[in-house]
Amino acid sequence: MRRRTALILGASVAALTVAATPAFAQGAPAAQNAPVENPANGPVAPGATAPEEVDAGTIVVTGIRGSLEASARTKRNATVIVDSVSAEDIGKLPDVSIADSLARIPGVTAQRLEGRDQRLSIRGLGPDFSTTLLNGREQVTVGDNRGVEFDQYPSEFFQNVNVYKGADPALIAAGISGTVDLRMLRPLAQGKQTIVVSGRGQMNDRKALNPDGTRYGYRASATYVDQFANDTLGIAIGASATQTPTQIERYAAWGFPAAPEVGNNLILGGAKPYVQSNLLKRYGGVATIEWQPSDRLHSTFDALYSHFEETQRLRGIEFPINPGWGAGTTISPGYTVTDGLVTAATINNVVAVQRNDYNRRTAENLSLGWNNDLLIGETTHLKVDASWSRATRTDFLLETYSGTGYNTTGAKDVIRITQNGNGTFGIVPTLDYSNTGIIRLTDPRGWGFNGTSAVVQAGFLNRPDFVDDLKSLRASLDGEFGDLGVIKGWEVGGNFSRRQKDSRYTSYFLCPQGGGTNCTVASGTPTSIAVPADVLLDRQVSLDYLGVPRMLTYDPLKVYGLLNQSFDARPSSLVRDNVVSEDVWTGYAKIVIDGVAGGKPLKGTIGVQVVHTEQSSDGRIASLLNGTVTTAPVSGTVRYTNVLPSATMSVELDPGFYVKLNGAQTMVRPRLDQERITQDVAIDVSKIGRGSLPQNSPFSSTGGNVNLRPYKSTNIDVSLEKYFGAGGYVAMTGFYKHLTDFVDPASSTLFDFSGLLPALSAAQQATIRGQNAQFGLVSQPANSGGGDVLGVEATASLPFKLFTDALDGFGVFVTGTYVDSAIKYGSNPTTAITLPGQSRWVGTGTAYYEKGGFQARATYRYRSSFLAELAGLSANPEFRQGKAEGVLDAQIGYEFKSGPFTGLSILLQGKNLTDTPFVTSEANDPRLVREYQRYTRDYYVGVTYKF
Repeated sequence: MRRRTALILGASVAALTVAATPAFAQGAPAAQNAPVENPANGPVAPGATAPEEVDAGTIVVTGIRGSLEASARTKRNATVIVDSVSAEDIGKLPDVSIADSLARIPGVTAQRLEGRDQRLSIRGLGPDFSTTLLNGREQVTVGDNRGVEFDQYPSEFFQNVNVYKGADPALIAAGISGTVDLRMLRPLAQGKQTIVVSGRGQMNDRKALNPDGTRYGYRASATYVDQFANDTLGIAIGASATQTPTQIERYAAWGFPAAPEVGNNLILGGAKPYVQSNLLKRYGGVATIEWQPSDRLHSTFDALYSHFEETQRLRGIEFPINPGWGAGTTISPGYTVTDGLVTAATINNVVAVQRNDYNRRTAENLSLGWNNDLLIGETTHLKVDASWSRATRTDFLLETYSGTGYNTTGAKDVIRITQNGNGTFGIVPTLDYSNTGIIRLTDPRGWGFNGTSAVVQAGFLNRPDFVDDLKSLRASLDGEFGDLGVIKGWEVGGNFSRRQKDSRYTSYFLCPQGGGTNCTVASGTPTSIAVPADVLLDRQVSLDYLGVPRMLTYDPLKVYGLLNQSFDARPSSLVRDNVVSEDVWTGYAKIVIDGVAGGKPLKGTIGVQVVHTEQSSDGRIASLLNGTVTTAPVSGTVRYTNVLPSATMSVELDPGFYVKLNGAQTMVRPRLDQERITQDVAIDVSKIGRGSLPQNSPFSSTGGNVNLRPYKSTNIDVSLEKYFGAGGYVAMTGFYKHLTDFVDPASSTLFDFSGLLPALSAAQQATIRGQNAQFGLVSQPANSGGGDVLGVEATASLPFKLFTDALDGFGVFVTGTYVDSAIKYGSNPTTAITLPGQSRWVGTGTAYYEKGGFQARATYRYRSSFLAELAGLSANPEFRQGKAEGVLDAQIGYEFKSGPFTGLSILLQGKNLTDTPFVTSEANDPRLVREYQRYTRDYYVGVTYKF
């Protein structure tokens, strides 16, 4: 690993030395040592370029080239390794979403979920290893854990987004992989009254796959910026509304077992094809009040509110196929085997489960922040910042089932399966799944079981809700030394934050009305009912992309009103409720370096953070014995302290040529669901008498671990950067991370369950004690892993005017990243795991033209294969190998620069023009496709007016 690190860093130096040739350097501008922080923009953001004052005579560069110039300026002036995306104009980030924009930054990739870029990985480490800030303040999330879902933030509200790859003592709540800082605009920096209104229409490439879906959407926004009281008081107000549709053809395979019925060759275990129609509705607003009555006082208040509601309509059929998995099927002779995989076969006695599902997620996010900067004396600043962030989310996840009869008693199907060229399997049935004469509302395979007895599960409802609340107070002092050479200034500060996340889960079995109690079969619950005519929709859904011509299509909400509910009281369901709290005290100090050393401009910082944490969780322990569920409250608290030193350096060896070095120890906290204290305890009396081995003990437990510590990392970054005119530059960065306290999510430890012995009979207790079998296994996350991550990032932002004036307006922005890792768990120290979200190779390329009001841009993003994270049963994460993918987006537009339409611009945009699907497979075999999701293309037309 060390040898590869040396080779890569050496290659970085060599490559950039070649790039920074004298031919390019001839036009390099003089060194720019402008301030790199904006004290009114929330807590100090290392490397955030201060807004430039604008007067009436200044020509402001906007659009694509203006965005790239601003991003280059931020990167150049920072001592910490940073990349950024800047707005092309007020209320106009260069992409459809924030996640789209971030995915163009070197070292950043995005995994698509539900047709949108959502899960960001930075330098091969997924969202669990990064943090997201708003104006320098840590944010809560509407997601299940810490990773921010960027859909909650309208992109129109932000002036720039910085991704810090290194650490600085003043950067509170930094991540291991990186820190994403969303920055709102500052009204006093704009220089004049500005009003911007925009609207954009959206259309999917194909018609709605579900009759109650839509292919059309829109987004509208308005921004007002003004200054008052002799430009000492500024306000900025923004509003945004969005309706975004998505159409998805989904295919999921259950797996590929080796089946003796086909000569122990691999066979499709089962399939679950769906069509899905999503509609995301979001509206929000921002407000900023900025007051600077003098050079000695600067005060800024920010507020952001976002509300969104996403509905998903899913319809499909689950086909059990493998006889060995209890499907009850048989396979006809004459099947086809290709390289050990059955690629065509006829399956008999198939009992399929039809699904008409409806999911709705409603969430709100509120963020408030107040920052004050007071100049004391000549150079000392006192800064005080208070913030509050709160997110709430409620899900309504409804499943409804239909089939030919209860528990495989209805008509059986004969299907023909044939593997397609894309790895999916075509499925051609014999039964007509839209025929209400044979299809009923029922539990077709008898899946319903409440832990003690069979229930008629004609549907299932999950209703989780979450509340995430974070309050923070921060204060700091900074100033300058006297004549100490390159030692220019100092800063000390402290921050206190209190975060609490409440996770509550409620679920219900749904069964036909007409008798019985608690949906149990034994109590007389009807096992099926006819499908009422008034719930049917006019158009039947087709799964013809795989071979199913039509299926029964009804309104699941109407069917929900026809079903009884029975509370899900299984221990595994009850223990999901939990509260996790974190009180964090952070103190920091740093020395600021800024001067000339050896005739070369030198800037940097040296400092340390001390972080003390009080971490606690409340929940329940639940168990099931002899048909009785027992629960007990439980709570726990742990305290620990971390010391995190860091240093940054930037030296300008030649005009425009920088060498930057960052070194730091960083940490990031585990997933919130891993910190929960809850446990699902199992008592299996059938194991009594099997011996003393832990796996033979009748006691076991699964849950979280309130004693978890943060992941830790020792980081080294070396960056070589050469800057030209008009925002042009080339850069290459080598990075290395040594990770410790890496969380193994499924570690097992020995535990003494003697406290549970009184729940058993005297004879059972005697047997267990006699064999010393009271020691069982607790499966819970533990800080037992570690390893290394290394890589190289390369960036070239080149306006072609650098080469010749004839190409003025043309340019490219190109990035490439290589990442390698070796992480091992303590439970399996001989086998390296693959990091979720890591692609070994990532690249983006943007070609653009912008001149005279006309602009055109095309962006292609590529990532090699990666370990994708998906939501499994009960929202538990599942990991599978994602196929390499390339996605092409493009846009053209025109802005009127003169005449009666001055200020008006129009835009045409296409997303995923390559129609690239999201594909995962298993066992590193691309033929064994587990998920195949096709989103097709989206088209946008927009109008913006600025006055």
